[in-house]
Amino acid sequence: MTVTPAEATAAANEAFGRHLGYRALHAKGTLLTGTFIATREAAALTRATHMQGEAVPATVRVSNGGGDPNVPDYVPDVRGLAVKLYLPDGSRTDIVAQTAPRFVGSTPDVFLDLLRAQGPPLTVASKFPQFLLRHPAALAGLPANLPALRPPVSYATARYYAIHAFRFLDAAGGARFVRYTFIPEAGDQRLGLRAAKARGRDYLQEEIRARIQTSRVRFALELQIAQDGDPVDDPAAQWPRNRRRVLAGILELTGLETARETGGDVLVFDPTRVVDGIELSNDPVLHFRREAYSDSIARRTEGS
Repeated sequence: MTVTPAEATAAANEAFGRHLGYRALHAKGTLLTGTFIATREAAALTRATHMQGEAVPATVRVSNGGGDPNVPDYVPDVRGLAVKLYLPDGSRTDIVAQTAPRFVGSTPDVFLDLLRAQGPPLTVASKFPQFLLRHPAALAGLPANLPALRPPVSYATARYYAIHAFRFLDAAGGARFVRYTFIPEAGDQRLGLRAAKARGRDYLQEEIRARIQTSRVRFALELQIAQDGDPVDDPAAQWPRNRRRVLAGILELTGLETARETGGDVLVFDPTRVVDGIELSNDPVLHFRREAYSDSIARRTEGS
């Protein structure tokens, strides 16, 4: 089976409805401004400009995972943290992360099947067991992923995992593969469904807007470094826990972003948008995402 981008977008629209002007997935979210400052340890691992220690401006989007912009924030869901960094030469690079630490499968085909199992609760109840029967390997990720679906106290109190591996090239020509994790300074704090529901339909959007005005919101960017033999092309594969981890920098959210995504502006966070010093792995899901985004953008802006 070979999945096309159009099939993936159509499956998302079938599951969550088609909402003109909104993303097919991660439809409901809030845009923020921020700054990223890398550590010396990061500069030793890659020659990428944004990893050399200078402050780099950022646009950040926090979001719910589904494709319905009207979904209540208290519904159990994957949450997203997408970061766009603006380099001095005018180029940009993106990091896209989610609260679920494990991806469901190794190919776009598995992800398409998961989308087809999404939708209203009754749909999920009937179709998700069938998905697991067709893809038993996805069972391995459930113990790690299910707790990540619990509603967080805030977008600022959740860990976010960029599931793909990237190849870092240093100034001397050395290379290694890494994975990113954003770790919240405020800690990982979750709510029960009843407590989350009591906070209102839009509590996550309202809370992050209020928090950013009065509190410091920071995430540490941590790198996990692969060793020879670790699978780098499979987003569902885990690396041993004892692999070296390095603090790569601090992402600080500084305010609301009100200039973007207005008047027809389209903002895309694409994990395949990398710069010199960082290369893509051969992960088929990673490469598929660029094509899927292009199709989703075309549908999102149709008629605008």
